[in-house]
Amino acid sequence: MRRFWILPVLALRLSAADSHITAAERTKVLDWLTESRQQFLAAIANVSEAQWKWKPSPERWSVGEVAEHIVKAEAGLFANVKLALATPADPEWETKTRGKTETIEMVMAPRLGKATAPEPLVPGGKMTRAEAREQFEKLRAEIMKFAQETGAPLKEHLAKHPMPMFDPLNAYQWLIYAPLHTERHVKQIAEVKGTSGYPQ
Repeated sequence: MRRFWILPVLALRLSAADSHITAAERTKVLDWLTESRQQFLAAIANVSEAQWKWKPSPERWSVGEVAEHIVKAEAGLFANVKLALATPADPEWETKTRGKTETIEMVMAPRLGKATAPEPLVPGGKMTRAEAREQFEKLRAEIMKFAQETGAPLKEHLAKHPMPMFDPLNAYQWLIYAPLHTERHVKQIAEVKGTSGYPQ
């Protein structure tokens, strides 16, 4: 008597990963967005003009330059979320992005490793503290609204990353990259403030 393995095949198909973010993932990214916003605003609050522009050494960034980098990166990272969503869904998204969420969570906020900022994200040193705060707040509000409301299948849409270890990332991974990148560089601001010679 022939046996047809229909049910196991159906079970395999039904168990394929969902490309939508889970409720837990949405909560996690919203918490990161809230916490990193608070950290950034606290880091630049009450910073004087002299402190804003002071550099620990010629090759290192000032508090103002780190803040400018954060603002530029925030815009670029969210642009990559939109870029990914504008591309067709990739049927191999699970394979191509497997393990990268965990890697981003592990290395970004704790400030593990060093990276060279892409040229468009290198600060020019001309952004004021008021401009940095205003631009950051505007961008972060837009990202927060998106994270709260999106119902798009974020994980099946990919966009390139310049670093091979991260290339490509899906739209969800680009989304969590933003607050974790901010947390990473808030730690850099703290390092500048803790350097000998920082104006008091």
